[in-house]
Amino acid sequence: MAQNKKPEELRSYSWFGPQTMWGFSHRSRMLQLGFQREDFIGKPVIAIVNTWSEINPCNAHLRERAEAVKQGVWQAGGFPVEIPAFSTAETYMKPTAMLYRNLLAMDTEEALRSLPIDGAVLMGGCDKTTPGLLMGAISMNLPAIYLPGGPMLRGNWNGKPLGSGTDVWKFWADRCAGEISDEDWRSAENGIARSPGFCMTMGTASTMTAISEALGMTLPGASSIPAADSNHVRLAKDTGRQIVEMVWQDRKPSDIFSPAAFRNAITVDMAIGGSTNAIVHLVAMARRCGIDLPLPLFDEISRHVPVLANIRPSGEFLMEDFYYAGGLRALMSQIRDLLQLDCRTVNGKTMGENLEGARVINSDVIRDRTKPLMESGGTAILYGSLAPDGAVIKTVAADRRFWQHTGPAVVFKDYRDMEARIDSEDLQMDENSVLVLQNAGPQGGPGMPEWGMLPIPQRLLKRGIRDMVRISDARMSGTAYGTCVLHVAPESYVGGPLALVRDGDMISLDIPNRKLDLLVPEAELAKRRAEWTRPAASDQRGYIALYRERVTQANEGCDFDFLSRAAKPAAGRS
Repeated sequence: MAQNKKPEELRSYSWFGPQTMWGFSHRSRMLQLGFQREDFIGKPVIAIVNTWSEINPCNAHLRERAEAVKQGVWQAGGFPVEIPAFSTAETYMKPTAMLYRNLLAMDTEEALRSLPIDGAVLMGGCDKTTPGLLMGAISMNLPAIYLPGGPMLRGNWNGKPLGSGTDVWKFWADRCAGEISDEDWRSAENGIARSPGFCMTMGTASTMTAISEALGMTLPGASSIPAADSNHVRLAKDTGRQIVEMVWQDRKPSDIFSPAAFRNAITVDMAIGGSTNAIVHLVAMARRCGIDLPLPLFDEISRHVPVLANIRPSGEFLMEDFYYAGGLRALMSQIRDLLQLDCRTVNGKTMGENLEGARVINSDVIRDRTKPLMESGGTAILYGSLAPDGAVIKTVAADRRFWQHTGPAVVFKDYRDMEARIDSEDLQMDENSVLVLQNAGPQGGPGMPEWGMLPIPQRLLKRGIRDMVRISDARMSGTAYGTCVLHVAPESYVGGPLALVRDGDMISLDIPNRKLDLLVPEAELAKRRAEWTRPAASDQRGYIALYRERVTQANEGCDFDFLSRAAKPAAGRS
């Protein structure tokens, strides 16, 4: 392996090499840990940035995988050091793990900056751990490679495969409608999550790991290996070996994250029917690189990319099926003509080279271009008087009956108001009503929680209604489904038009024409705007106070304004 660096040019050498008082101090502390001088002097020091936590089931196996990564690093002649990183556990964090994605990014960046590190293996999987780790690595720009944690195994109940998240929503609707018993509910609860790993549906976690591979930040085929599969252990060792080579070659995120790589990532996101959350994360990552991803670019790409992954919540199968059907490399091989194949990746090869030999093994799971799950437009970007800076809808998960719909608004001022009144018999609504949730955006949530899949009122569930038009400045889980308009910008908390909606106002949704309009005269809106006051913030200290003060809007990635770089366009190829 040719080396572009000499050992004394390693970043860590400035800590461990000099015959100075500080060099003496640094070396003595490594000896205190039981290492020999030859272990760490003149060798790439590799940080294994690990988001393992005992309260994060998605990443529960990463403590073991870190040992496999270390083996690979040692084998390649590097020196591994495991560094804990803030673990954004999607399942438990209130009000949302999204609130802490930026904290993980800062944690990662500052750990790499402040310590004697030459390169990093980023270990994550749970929804926000992927973008948080990548954002931090982009900003620090040391050689880095991502190791996805892998999806959990299929759930099982009564001989039926279950998908985390997606089937939870369905079972809950059935339970509210009185269609399943408490015993069935508990039995399904026991069988839906039966191994370590993240959601085995095409939720945010699976979407973001696929995107990390499409960007070129993982080894080929890494993103969809199930967490419990022995191939995942081998992947960890290979990743450890690869990062050592990357350090000697000085192959950094800035060599990989190009405008063309981001176009590839958006294209893959649309082809897998990915989570709407990916848009916010991709915009944030691109802005860390100084690249602008305007929302219309997502819509432009969506319009000509077929949805080929027949995976829940949009399709039928689960991530374990996807992997054994050929995985992401097989899917990408189906859309080679839509990708820029000369983009560089972490292993030094081009994306095109990494796709060589990939093939689809099960065309029911990974559809052929001639039989797509959806011909185009898995996600749409909407604009109009209700969303002047844009809104997002996952069209592949929406009921086509509502693609063009006008109905009266039923407005909830915040999440607590919605919880308190959604099942009230006094609430005047039917299936044609438009449910509107305010103050659930980046500042209003705070953190833009996954409240966007507003529940269908129980009395409508009992009539068999399973979808309605729902609009908010919130996000929704990538495992969710329904005609949910999300990420409305500007958010209501800062006085966006969503803040001005009142009960009975007519709202028009037109997905084919990408429109979302509040059908209220401008004079009346001006009157309401003059009367509007910002809701009082409940949290005014610490990290949340910083978040509210400096977070950007959804169309800008919800990153902190002081961490983005001056933008250059991504519309062209490079």
